[in-house]
Formats: sequence, C-alpha cells, structure tokens
Amino acid sequence: MIRKLLNGDINRVADIWLKTNLKAHYFISNQYWKSNYELVKEMMSQSEVYVFEADKMIQGFVGLNDKYIEGIFVSDEMQSCGIGKLLLDYVKDKKVSLRLNVYQKNARAISFYQREGFIIQCEGLDEATGEKEYTMLWKRK
Repeated sequence: MIRKLLNGDINRVADIWLKTNLKAHYFISNQYWKSNYELVKEMMSQSEVYVFEADKMIQGFVGLNDKYIEGIFVSDEMQSCGIGKLLLDYVKDKKVSLRLNVYQKNARAISFYQREGFIIQCEGLDEATGEKEYTMLWKRK
C-alpha cells in the first residue's frame, strides 16, 4: 500500500534513506550522509513524501518537490522486488512531467530510470559532493 508520510514514519524513512545512500553511493564519504541525517529528517516532515508499506512495515518511499524527485529509496532487503517501480508509477500518475538528478557513478539507478522512460537531459556537478551527475526527465505521452 502506498500512502502519504505520517510524522510517526520519519525515523524509519530516515533510516532507509541513510542505509540506501551509504550502499548506493559508496563513492561519497559516509560522513557526508551521516552529517545530513538530521536535516533530511526535518525536511521530510515538510515535503511531499509517499511511503510503501507492507505488513505494517515501511519498505520504501519517494520524496517530491513539485515535479522534482528528491529520491526513491527502498530498504536493502526489499530492493529489486518492484517497490521502486510502484512508487515511481504512483507519482507518474500525479504529474505530467518529472525531473531528477542521479550520480553518474550510480549505474543501477540510471538504468532503472531509463527503463522507466526517463531520458538524460544534461550533465552537471553536485557542488556538495563534487560528483558528476545527470539531470533526467520524464514526460507523460
């Protein structure tokens, strides 16, 4: 089931955010993610966040800022089970276009988004990490 984030969900969602970033972005210092943990928790309560819940346990979430996808995160043990696609399809139903940034070194995420109809629009640099990234775009047909 997909639903809006509740305040009581924030610790679980923030833990998924941290663990997923540490694993997927091995090329960025762990300290970077850990130092942003509290800020991210604060931002989540003010953002458009949808969680995927199964058996009363949150397994993943997507964060939006209007048409910009801040990220899709799925708990480690539930990755490659279709949860990311369900979350993405859910927000595609709500928007006519979506945009996101993804690190160039995150090949798994790039191929996921390309498979889901996103195209690389341009290349940039994430100033906070010094890592190259792509801006990807999806438009409803």
